[in-house]
Amino acid sequence: MSAWLAQHHAALASAFRRLLATPLTTFLSLLVIGIALTLPAAGYALLDNLRELGRNASGVQQISLFLSLDASKKEVADIESRLRSAAAGKWKFVPREDALKRLQKSEGMAEIVASLPRNPLPDAFIVEPANTEPEALEIMRKEIAGWPKVAHVQLDSAWVKRFDAFLKLGKLALWMLAGIFAAGLILVTFNTIRLQVMAQAMEIEVARMIGATDAFIRRPFYYFGALQGGLGGLLAALLVGAGLHLLAAPVADLAALYGGSFSLRRPGLLETGVLTAAGALLGWLGAQLSVSLSLRKFD
Repeated sequence: MSAWLAQHHAALASAFRRLLATPLTTFLSLLVIGIALTLPAAGYALLDNLRELGRNASGVQQISLFLSLDASKKEVADIESRLRSAAAGKWKFVPREDALKRLQKSEGMAEIVASLPRNPLPDAFIVEPANTEPEALEIMRKEIAGWPKVAHVQLDSAWVKRFDAFLKLGKLALWMLAGIFAAGLILVTFNTIRLQVMAQAMEIEVARMIGATDAFIRRPFYYFGALQGGLGGLLAALLVGAGLHLLAAPVADLAALYGGSFSLRRPGLLETGVLTAAGALLGWLGAQLSVSLSLRKFD
């Protein structure tokens, strides 16, 4: 076991030395890999922030439940019990008196509300469903509409469906883009490793003559490809984070102009780790393909 670990440690150290031996070439390769991974990673971050924006937008993915004007406190409690039994997610009860006070505070509505003989607004529940899929929201809306003392149920299902369709289309385009750039990353690693194998042809010949196994010869190249891809993935995460950091202030200012607040979500440790691991995996795959084809001429 110790011998196996020593071999892998030596191969990893050799890969590091090769990376450091040509700093300019290494930097350019990492830059190419980082840019290739940045585009799909930035697309994912954009979709993730759009999804969060859709959830935070006023009235989006919410069901407004308006009761009859003659609904009693007991019937209001019954509606709340039904929401609890249906596992509807989160909800907030808005008494008709509070709704009237909010309306009165609206610009130009104070005199109109004061002239009303009685409160025309009903009690209401604002429901934030746990399942925000358009089909699930529509099913819940129909179910709630059949409850006693429910006068009206409001859900902008058409907007939710359009938004969900846009996100699905974005995900599909993102997967296609990721596939294209993943192939490009594999090709970059493939070409880099092929040039290294050609440059070390004499060393490989001598190693085989003294009994080195194929696994021993291949291992440093595998580590080199994985290291190069992993560092490129880490660079991509840093680029995406820096880009979102630059956009954070303008986006917050834009949201404030529309009377809201929104902050861009940047890649966390999990996303950074996934991107780094994806780069390392693609780099290892490119190295494996390159070494397998390049070493055939030594057979």
